[in-house]
Amino acid sequence: MGFFRSILKATMFKRYSGDLWGGFAAMLVALPSAIAFGITIFAPLGAEFGAKGALAGMLGVTALGLIAATFGGTQRLISAPCAPAAAVLSALTIQMSQAGVGSGAIVMSLFLVALVASGSQILFGVLKIGQLIKYMPFPVVSGYLSGVGLIIIFSQIPKWLALPKGMNWFDGFQHPELWQTPSLLIGMATAVVMVMAPKISNKVPAVIQGLLAGILMYWCLAFLAYPELQALANNHFVIGPLSADLGGMGQAITAPWVSLGQMTLPHWEQVLVPALTLAVLLSIDTLKTCVVLDALSGTRHNSNKELIGQGLGNLVSTLIGGSPGAGTMGATLVNKASGGETAMSGVFQGLWALLAVLLLTPLIAWIPVAALAALLVVIGFKMIDWHSIQLVKSRDTVLDFAVIAVVVLVANTMSLIAASGLGVTLAILMFVTEQIHTSTVRRKTYGNKIFSKRIRTQAERDLLAAEGDKTIVFELQGSLFFGTTDQLYGSIESDVQKAKFVLMDFQRVQSLDVTAGHMIERIQKMMEERDAILILSRLPERLPSGRDLKTYVDHIGLLKESNTKVFAEMTDALEWIEDETIRLHKLEIQNTESLALTDFDLFKDLTASEAKELNETAKHLSFKKGELIYAHGTPGNSLLLIARGQIKLTLPVKGGQHVHLLTLGKGQFFGEMSFLDGHAHSADAYAIEDTELLNIDRESLAHAIGQDQRMMLIIFKKISLAIAERLRHSNAELHDLRES
Repeated sequence: MGFFRSILKATMFKRYSGDLWGGFAAMLVALPSAIAFGITIFAPLGAEFGAKGALAGMLGVTALGLIAATFGGTQRLISAPCAPAAAVLSALTIQMSQAGVGSGAIVMSLFLVALVASGSQILFGVLKIGQLIKYMPFPVVSGYLSGVGLIIIFSQIPKWLALPKGMNWFDGFQHPELWQTPSLLIGMATAVVMVMAPKISNKVPAVIQGLLAGILMYWCLAFLAYPELQALANNHFVIGPLSADLGGMGQAITAPWVSLGQMTLPHWEQVLVPALTLAVLLSIDTLKTCVVLDALSGTRHNSNKELIGQGLGNLVSTLIGGSPGAGTMGATLVNKASGGETAMSGVFQGLWALLAVLLLTPLIAWIPVAALAALLVVIGFKMIDWHSIQLVKSRDTVLDFAVIAVVVLVANTMSLIAASGLGVTLAILMFVTEQIHTSTVRRKTYGNKIFSKRIRTQAERDLLAAEGDKTIVFELQGSLFFGTTDQLYGSIESDVQKAKFVLMDFQRVQSLDVTAGHMIERIQKMMEERDAILILSRLPERLPSGRDLKTYVDHIGLLKESNTKVFAEMTDALEWIEDETIRLHKLEIQNTESLALTDFDLFKDLTASEAKELNETAKHLSFKKGELIYAHGTPGNSLLLIARGQIKLTLPVKGGQHVHLLTLGKGQFFGEMSFLDGHAHSADAYAIEDTELLNIDRESLAHAIGQDQRMMLIIFKKISLAIAERLRHSNAELHDLRES
């Protein structure tokens, strides 16, 4: 038993060794940043809250690592407290402090904001909003992150310089006499090493190298110039003692709950907007990291599942007194580079962080605040999308740059909450603008340029060519909504006023709103006044939005009008228009009587004896409407002549779908390819009404005409001409598609 247990342990270690070391490396990156973010959130409350902030960051790394990785499931993703969380919550702390709110109420408010944000993320995942967040326009996301980066930089400069409480960076720059030399030097050492580290070695994460440089500078100053730095008590240059024992953790967990019952309704209103802002920013940060990770690893994450996992991780982190966070880019990339393979690397990161909380708090207490501040300044600097400045150089991208600049400006002059609302508004405006400038008419053509799959007689073709300009076909595309309705109406109005038939094809339509629906209704009324017909084809049963377009069009009353027709396929709509054109011009389509063998053009030149012999060998076949005549891939060597009725030739394709190839009527033939070469049928053939056929096989035809080479040549020439005509029909369609 012991032997098998040791084998199992060895196997498990081998399986997860990469995740174990990847998680450890990720923890080394995530933990210092998390401590810094935690301190940033609580620092406006006073130096005495620095230790509380540090502990919150450490607990956040632990909870997010264990929970988010378990329930999110994205391979190699590392979750930890992050800059957007620090930016939103620290801004709220500063705002409430300046309003004179007590520290206890502020802590409680931070707790509630994080709690509601966690629940919102879970709700985002349950409602499958992950895809929408992931596809938010790049300029908006860039503006968010750049704004957060600047907020982090400006909030950390006072800590880097050890300015008096309440003094901002701008005032601090005007009073260099207030700068604390030890903090200045410690921060400089941290920032320089962190920036230069990747150029020297990638074996140790830059965050760790920078933090070690700051700590080393601290102790050099402590022993060489500032002996007061050697004491932990009343030392505002370091984090200070942490209450990481069970009692301290218990207090961190229960403190917000004690005051929860004292909240009044206005507090909830103040909490809701920052919470939703935080939820959106954390979701964007996570999904952005997931997209990059997919590109690097060749994987595919589940956005909605990941949001649920992140929400659960933030919920547990909040409940135990930790900071909220998201999937972080830096720690994730370090995890991947260090051997992390699965979601277990995130779990191991959480376990390593828990060990650090329990064992390393005496050492963490000595971390210089200036080193953490400088670390965050560098992180904030890297969050700014400097590449976007190039967008201003081109007229095509200057609007995108303007969006980024406006979001950044609002985030830093007003609030992230205002920037969030502006970002969503700009995203909508960008979409509307893009759609407005995109033509909703993919293709416009006339009835003498596009035809149905029905093979017509020469007389019918001549008539359709002459009357084709009275039929106009519009193939629509994109989103038909209030922003594109006027454009669409302007594109088709003049044609609608003179056409007898207007065909609108909806196959490529992505959405349709009430405004566009009423516009189509207006066109229908306009055509009704002239006794013209509106035809709709290929109305999707399921749009990307989930709407059944055919049902929707029916609800607004379009399908109830006598001058409106609806067809499942565009070729069926075209065939109806052609039949109606022929009927209006009193050109007989075909009578209902069955044809005899000699009525077919193919055999009109046969002698009476040849016709009699061939007629005796021909098989008379009958098929009901919808019945299969032959299937694709089945053997065949017969020529099938349509004595009465109609047949449809279709090509089966992937997914159980069929491509409509041709529609043939009385007096025409099919199956000629198998008849000529003896190979299997290349399509399916169906009767689309009650149909009668004459079946003539190769041997019967050869025997009937005997040695009459002239007759053989005449028949095969006519078959060849029919094939050529059908090819010309297909080529004309392809040419029209290419021209349009």
